[in-house]
Amino acid sequence: MYAYIIRRLIATIPIMAIVAVFVFMLLHLSPGDPAAIIAGDFATEDQIIKIREQLGLNDPLYIQFGSWLVNLLQGDMGQSIYSGLPVTKLIGQRIEPTLMLTLCTMVIAITMAIPLGVIAAWKVGTWIDRMVMTLAVFGFSVPVFVIGYLLILGGSRTLGWFPVQGYTSIFESVPGFLSHITLPALTLGAVYMALIARMTRATMLEVLNEDYVRTAYAKGLATRKVLVKHALKNAMVPISTTIGLGVALLIGGVVVTESVFAIPGLGRLTVDAVLRTDYPVIQGVILVFSFTYVLLNLLIDLSYVLFDPRIRY
Repeated sequence: MYAYIIRRLIATIPIMAIVAVFVFMLLHLSPGDPAAIIAGDFATEDQIIKIREQLGLNDPLYIQFGSWLVNLLQGDMGQSIYSGLPVTKLIGQRIEPTLMLTLCTMVIAITMAIPLGVIAAWKVGTWIDRMVMTLAVFGFSVPVFVIGYLLILGGSRTLGWFPVQGYTSIFESVPGFLSHITLPALTLGAVYMALIARMTRATMLEVLNEDYVRTAYAKGLATRKVLVKHALKNAMVPISTTIGLGVALLIGGVVVTESVFAIPGLGRLTVDAVLRTDYPVIQGVILVFSFTYVLLNLLIDLSYVLFDPRIRY
């Protein structure tokens, strides 16, 4: 078990190194002169030269990368070109809405998708199975922003149950937080829920045909106990993998969802930085998203220890 954990921890190091190189090269792979792009269309030659000196673009590439990496390891991601504030401060100001949106989305998606997948597998071929799979196909096929606008139309404009846009911190008001986060979490969770439900159904169908499940039924065990204790427990490894891989969908969906609902999170910060060609902020946000994705997948890999006895022992 400990050897497996150590191998997984070591495997994350080259992944983050590759991500760091890619994020650094983002500034240099952009078409044209980065300094001229940052300075704008009406900048003078002297202004462009000054920006190149500030960014260290006149130094050799390996020196630039070394300086950037040293600053990054010290927690310095540079300063925003647009506001002049440190990138770490901007990310710190925006991380709470994104974090809470992601957590609420994962809770809603996992708690709803796994039971739906189990029921669909148990009632395979019935109208329940077809209804669950229809909803899964709908959630996986319809773009996130369309689902968001449909929920706004129904939950906000028609019924008036939820606010259209904005965000309230959970530390300021729990009811206000719940009212603002519900529609974005449902919007972002639609694709995630569909993915997990489909995988849960497929895995459960395979497990339910195993001999030990038929033996459990033959012993007279209750259906609920057979489904949860025997079948679902052994089906959790591929389901956990799907949950980890689905984080990429969440990261992509956060940008769209926060734009639709005007949530001041990292997704909205990314859109604003791209529109303003604010390269340091873009680099910082990509690093945060990449690190989060790698970390969550590492946690999913480590969860195999709980579900797979071949690793545990």
